[in-house]
Amino acid sequence: MEIILEHGSLLVMMAAVVGFLMAWGIGANDVANAMGTSVGSKALTIKQAIIIAMIFEFAGAYLAGGEVTSTIRKGIIDASYFVDTPELLVFGMISALFAAATWLVVASALGWPVSTTHSIVGAIIGFAAIGVGADAVAWGKVGGIVGSWIVTPLISGIIAFLIFNSAQKLIFDTEDPVDNAKRYVPIYMFLAGFVLSLVTIKKGLKHIGLDLGTVEGYLWAIGVAAIVALIGKYFISKIKFDNKAQRRTQFVNVEKVFAILMVVTACCMAFAHGSNDVANAIGPLAAVVSIVGNEGEIVKKAALEWWILPLGGVGIVMGLAVFGHRVIATIGKGITHLTPSRGFAAELAAACTVVIASGTGLPISTTQTLVGAVLGVGMARGIAAINLGVVRNIVISWVITLPVGAGLSILFFEIMVNVF
Repeated sequence: MEIILEHGSLLVMMAAVVGFLMAWGIGANDVANAMGTSVGSKALTIKQAIIIAMIFEFAGAYLAGGEVTSTIRKGIIDASYFVDTPELLVFGMISALFAAATWLVVASALGWPVSTTHSIVGAIIGFAAIGVGADAVAWGKVGGIVGSWIVTPLISGIIAFLIFNSAQKLIFDTEDPVDNAKRYVPIYMFLAGFVLSLVTIKKGLKHIGLDLGTVEGYLWAIGVAAIVALIGKYFISKIKFDNKAQRRTQFVNVEKVFAILMVVTACCMAFAHGSNDVANAIGPLAAVVSIVGNEGEIVKKAALEWWILPLGGVGIVMGLAVFGHRVIATIGKGITHLTPSRGFAAELAAACTVVIASGTGLPISTTQTLVGAVLGVGMARGIAAINLGVVRNIVISWVITLPVGAGLSILFFEIMVNVF
């Protein structure tokens, strides 16, 4: 307790620096989830993707990142174990942020899409198990996270496979792909509008005072989807296609329609991602600020200081600008060859999986969801269409994320305990 009273300001400054570094790592690594498929399918250039992601990620993080955030990330540890020694929780949260951020910077430099959520969870488990004892960790939740390594990519892969195959059968494999694109793409637009507005409503809007009930949320999502479909139908009807053109030219025209759709899905995914994953950086930071501000008392919910959300938003944007292109290249080009229709199938499948997971309480990594969806699209074209070497590296990086985060966290925790 004396340490908090004596060094409170220094501890908050340290937490702010490593919190910013963590947000930087989220921007460098996780933003590829929203933009990777758009760049890989050439719907957007890397420069356009980064500019769009900067706007929508920051908007999501700042507007819908949460006025109140749970101080202990996803209930992984039991705060009651720290009541008598709150300084250990402060040291632990700073160590966890530093550990997770370090791993994210390394993974981003290597172009590996790892889970930012699992990085911070692994780091929190590490300091809690060593600093206090194994009893402080909710191991059941950890088991759920390990299970999600298989479940979430599998769900999103199956959904992507089905969406891609439906587009093939309804549009590409028909006698008149252009006319069928005009007929069926508004339906895909309705589905995309519905799923993406549902993601935004479920993940973001309750933080800015719009806590909609389940039925209300679905009705709003249907309304938004109908508007998106009608606008899409209007603009598609304005595009002049030559139905007598060669089949290859018709396919190019159809892909142009999907490219427009991809830009919309990318914007929505970026907003939803910013609102959701900024908590990985600001949750532990808010915990430190709360404990220091309450002179060592650990409260269940911490009201955010005014400067925390902008710090997270700016960190995400800067990480994306500096290192984001590496992981975007892995997801967009490294796993399989993407066209706008394939990229759209993957993006929509990932969004569907996020909705399913938030409805069932499944612990989810947006990274693993999107990689699974891209794999599903690749599988629809046969195993030869997938770069298995890249997939192997990605899976290895997923498996080592929890232990690496935990190991680094333990190291930094021990250093802090000895220094203070």
